[in-house]
Amino acid sequence: MSHLLKTWMWQMGMEATPWPVSGFYCRKFTTSNSSEPDPIEIHKRKLFLWFSHLPQEEKQFGGFFSPETMHVDPLILERDAEERAGLLCSPFQTQTHCNRSVTVEQLFQHTDTWSEGRGLNVLIYGAVGTGKSTVVRKLVLDWCAGTTLSHFQLLIPFSCEDLSQLSKVTSLRDLVSRKYLHLKKHPLLSGEGNQAKNVLFLFNGMEKMQLDFRIGASELCSDPNEGLPPSVVVVNLLRKYLLPETSILITTRLSALDCIPQKYVTRYAQICGFNDPSRQRAYFTSRLLKQSDTAYNQEAQDLVELLYLNLQRESQLAAACFLPSYCWLTCATLHFLHFTNTKAPIRTLTGIYTSFLRLNFGGEVLGTGAGTNMPIQEHQSSLMLYVVRTVGKLAFEGVTYKRTSFSEAELEQWIGGKTKTDEELRQLAMFRTDVLDFFLAPSIESGKCISQDLRENNERQYVFAVPAMQEYLAALYVVLGENKSALEKLTNKVSVAIGQASEDVNALVNIFSKFIPLRIFAVFNLLKLFPKLYEKISSLNKGSIARTMAAELFHTEDSYNEDVLDQVEQSLLGVHGPQQQQYSERQPFELYPIFMGGLLHYGNRVLLQQLGCSIQSTTVAQITRAIRKYLVRELNKPQPPEELMDLLVLLYEFQNPRLTAEVLTSIRAIRLTNIRMTSLKCFILSSVLSCTPASYYLEELDLSSCLLTNDMLQMLWPAFRHTYSLNLQFNILGPESCSLLRDLLLDPRSVIRSLKLCDNPLLESGVQILVEALPENQSLTNLSLMHTGLGDEGVLDMAKRLQQHKRLQELNVAYNNIGDDAALFLVDACREHPSIQTVHLYLNPLSKVAKQSLYAQGVPRSHSGQRVKVLASVTEGTDLSENWHPILSVIRENASSWDQQHVIQQLKVFLEDLEWGHQQQQSLWKRLHFRRVEKGVRKILKMLENNLPPSKK
Repeated sequence: MSHLLKTWMWQMGMEATPWPVSGFYCRKFTTSNSSEPDPIEIHKRKLFLWFSHLPQEEKQFGGFFSPETMHVDPLILERDAEERAGLLCSPFQTQTHCNRSVTVEQLFQHTDTWSEGRGLNVLIYGAVGTGKSTVVRKLVLDWCAGTTLSHFQLLIPFSCEDLSQLSKVTSLRDLVSRKYLHLKKHPLLSGEGNQAKNVLFLFNGMEKMQLDFRIGASELCSDPNEGLPPSVVVVNLLRKYLLPETSILITTRLSALDCIPQKYVTRYAQICGFNDPSRQRAYFTSRLLKQSDTAYNQEAQDLVELLYLNLQRESQLAAACFLPSYCWLTCATLHFLHFTNTKAPIRTLTGIYTSFLRLNFGGEVLGTGAGTNMPIQEHQSSLMLYVVRTVGKLAFEGVTYKRTSFSEAELEQWIGGKTKTDEELRQLAMFRTDVLDFFLAPSIESGKCISQDLRENNERQYVFAVPAMQEYLAALYVVLGENKSALEKLTNKVSVAIGQASEDVNALVNIFSKFIPLRIFAVFNLLKLFPKLYEKISSLNKGSIARTMAAELFHTEDSYNEDVLDQVEQSLLGVHGPQQQQYSERQPFELYPIFMGGLLHYGNRVLLQQLGCSIQSTTVAQITRAIRKYLVRELNKPQPPEELMDLLVLLYEFQNPRLTAEVLTSIRAIRLTNIRMTSLKCFILSSVLSCTPASYYLEELDLSSCLLTNDMLQMLWPAFRHTYSLNLQFNILGPESCSLLRDLLLDPRSVIRSLKLCDNPLLESGVQILVEALPENQSLTNLSLMHTGLGDEGVLDMAKRLQQHKRLQELNVAYNNIGDDAALFLVDACREHPSIQTVHLYLNPLSKVAKQSLYAQGVPRSHSGQRVKVLASVTEGTDLSENWHPILSVIRENASSWDQQHVIQQLKVFLEDLEWGHQQQQSLWKRLHFRRVEKGVRKILKMLENNLPPSKK
């Protein structure tokens, strides 16, 4: 009730003040003037809220950023009117024009040419991606905070895209109040006196308005209350005929500079992006280091250092990051590659590139030119669609012929070679001025040996600013159906025409059938075949797209042996260490099919629809059916680990659980040996396997030598539930990982039969945690703990728990510094176990007496007659061990990663055992057999002493 009373008193214009003793409230009347809020303060608060809103694409960085912390000022150069369309400075010439670099606030300082009573008209221009919209956002936020342009009492921003959609006649004051209702009657806009000198209008994206400064087309007006078309109001503001005291800030693209006559512009300024690596590094630091989770802070610092090193080498990335938009793309990609976790929303590489294009080209149309009123055809209105049909075609040709660089003549041929009408030439000129440099940049040839035939006549070569962008645009070109042959296009037109005619004929047939037998008109039904004929040809085209995807995905290249995610990372961070001596122009395009699959995802299709690029659902269904067949066919062949990882990435980019489940049913083993696993790859593997039904199980999941950590194991938990054999050898799993593995073995849904943990620093404490799962586990039959730092205490603890697990058949504790007593105790426990058949104890410091005792204790047991094989050496007493070959194979394959002195010492012990056994033999055949094994041991010794790689045999 007290809250209701306070609310009522506030509505009645009273302050509620608590009575100090009784708790009742008394009334304190306030004047009406003090309760009225200041319209400008309301305006600042609302502007701050509007311009602080981050687009959806920014939330992938975690959502803890603000525009203030992310902003890095791009280079802004003041231009004279004569040089306003000059070229941008080189990204590597950091000192060029530094004396003329300015800030937006400096542009509104009065100059010698300024006249009293007239505001300034400042025109800021730049190509796509240079940072115009970002500068405007930061400017508005700083004005709201009072840190810049504080001498203007009122800042009124307008989007020219919104103004171009208004068709009603309106006055300036109505135009302002339409968007800012709280400024409806503000005296600064009344036109009286010189109050308007404290007002700054901001028009963002002036190229979207068709301004006509001719007197006959736009009448003069000096009354802010007079109704006129919005474009005429803006023209009169720029003429200084309407509110001449106001200052105006205009942003526009390069091609629209001449839309505003030079006499109406006080100062020109060009936004030139990030012209030096220091600005780029500041941007990367603001994006990658400002994370709420400090666990990733060190990794983020390392990424920034590697990026900076790559930029300092004047790499192709430095040329691309000249545009702040590509700095955003670089940060978004690295954030995706390194900071993916289970709590973050689902993100894909295709989604990042699609969002990148939506940020830069969302709502952009290709205008018809200055002073023209020609309507734009709907199929030409989207600037992104024009990009696909020009630059995308060039990218597709490059992917088809395995090329990444193009000459100026080739650009002329593919991008502007077939234009005919004046309107097409005008659009092409705009596109070249504003957009072409956004995608293509001069090639930086340092450190690369480009073939001589590509540099004939010293012609400059151009490449895509980011290599992956070529593959994305090529994939978009294909999926949109722009690569149709002439026959397919003709068939489409004929089919549509005949299909429409057949509908009219059917109507006539239905009328005449009342009087004449329908059999006479049966021939007209043949017309219905033509639409079906086109549908058949179209489905064949989608089948060719699927064949292309499968061929590119499973195409083995000699020059690359990394998976596609590692290739993306290398393109951003550079290659550190030994590099290839020769540069091959014909390189693989393994992202191309992955992007094609990702573009079929519904989320990406929605974003592309906003860009004017529509992918039909029927097209998606046809390509999906075809790709399922070809993927299953290719997976029947053995695939290298890198190609298999690329397949998992493709299925992840598809985001189609049904397709993923149907493709994976043809896979019985996933072997990713030597793949450098990251948190992203672990997340992809788990996500893909989570799409399969609960009854699906892999025969083997091999993740050996993958640099797995404890955090990665947690992400892989869903994948472990779908496997019978789990190989985690040669990773960096410590004792803390054993808790997760113990829980995995205790999980009733777990069906793991074989668990290999060799060469992981588990130590005694970790193994003691792991064996806690033995009493309740019902599936494990093979446990390998070779070279895990087990020790005597770990072996003794394990031996005590063996009897509580009745299904274990093989136990490998080789190379664990196990002594005689612990080994004998373990073998005794195994001898009493109902199912254990083999125990591995080689490479442990066992005496000859202990070895003899181990072999004796492994004799057939009286109650069952079964034998426990004890593999302690290549010999068993005076005879060769039946398993000498597997023992030597394991040592040969892994000796290079082990302590070589210890292995050499143990091999010499093997030689002593062989020599003693050789002397005890009477049979010549057995002696020759001993010499054969001795030769194999000496060969491994020689390999270790000379630091040679292990042989394949």
